[in-house]
Amino acid sequence: MKRIFENYSFVLPAILFLMIFLLYPFAFNVFLSFRDINIGNLINGSSPFIGIENYKTILTDPLFYKSLSQTVIFTFFTLVVSTTIGFLLASYFNKTFPGNKWMRSIMLLGWMTPIIITGTIFKWMLDGKYGVFNHILVNLGIIDSPINWLSDIDTALFAVTMTNIWLSIPFSMIILLSGLQGIPTYVYEPATIDGASRWQKFRYITLPLMKPTISILLILGLIYTFKVFDVIYIMTAGGPADATKVVSYLAYDLSFNLFRFGEGAALSNIALFLIALFAIVYVRKVQKESVID
Repeated sequence: MKRIFENYSFVLPAILFLMIFLLYPFAFNVFLSFRDINIGNLINGSSPFIGIENYKTILTDPLFYKSLSQTVIFTFFTLVVSTTIGFLLASYFNKTFPGNKWMRSIMLLGWMTPIIITGTIFKWMLDGKYGVFNHILVNLGIIDSPINWLSDIDTALFAVTMTNIWLSIPFSMIILLSGLQGIPTYVYEPATIDGASRWQKFRYITLPLMKPTISILLILGLIYTFKVFDVIYIMTAGGPADATKVVSYLAYDLSFNLFRFGEGAALSNIALFLIALFAIVYVRKVQKESVID
C-alpha cells in the first residue's frame, strides 16, 4: 500500500496541475456556453440556463463564417510558407560550414523576441506613411505609391499573415533541422553509388524519412496558428471593417468588448472542436499512409 502511494505521489502534481489549469477552465467554459451571461445580469449574479441558444446565435451569425474563412486563409498560408522556407533553411544549416552555429543562433532571435515587440516593429515597418516596407517597394519600382497595408481591407489580412509567417519560420526550421540531423548519412551511400541526383535523393530518401517530422510540425503549427490572437490584437485589433478578425479574436471581442460572455464561451468551444477535428483527421491520414508505405 505504501509503495502504491509512493508511486502515485510522483504523478500527483501533474494530475493537480491538469485539473486546476486545464480541466476546470474547460469545464467552466462549457458551463458558461449554456448560460445567458452579459453585462446586465453579471452585476446581479444571475446566469439563466438557455440551452444551446448561444451556439445557435454563433452559427447563424455571418460574422462567424467570415472570421472562420479568414482564419483558414491565415492558417493555410502561414503553414505552407513557413514550412517551405523552414525546410530550405534547415537543409542549408544541416551542412557543415564556418559560422553555422552563430548564424543559426541569429535566426532564433526572431523566435525568442516577445510577440508584442515583433508585432509593434512590423506595425511600424508596414505603416502607410513612414513604413520602411513601402520605401523599399517604391524604390524598387514594385509599387507606384505607398500602401496603407494595415488600414486597407484588401491588404490587412495579407500583412498580418506575413508577420505571422516571419514569426513561425524559426520554429519550423528548428523542428525540421532536428529531423534532418536524425537521418544517418549511410542511407544516402547506395544512392550516391548508383549516381542519383540531389533531387532524387531528396524525393526518394529525405522526404519519406522526414514525413513523421513534417506531420508533427504541421499539427503543432495548425493548432498554434488557428488560435493566434496576439499578432492580430497588436497590429490591427481585428480591423479594418473586420478584415482581420479571426475566430480567436472574435471570441475575445464577444467576451471582453461586447460582454456577451455566453456567446464568447460557445465560440471558444466551437474553435476547440474544429482544432481537435482537424488534428484527428490528419493523424489518421498520416497513419494510413504509413501503413500503405
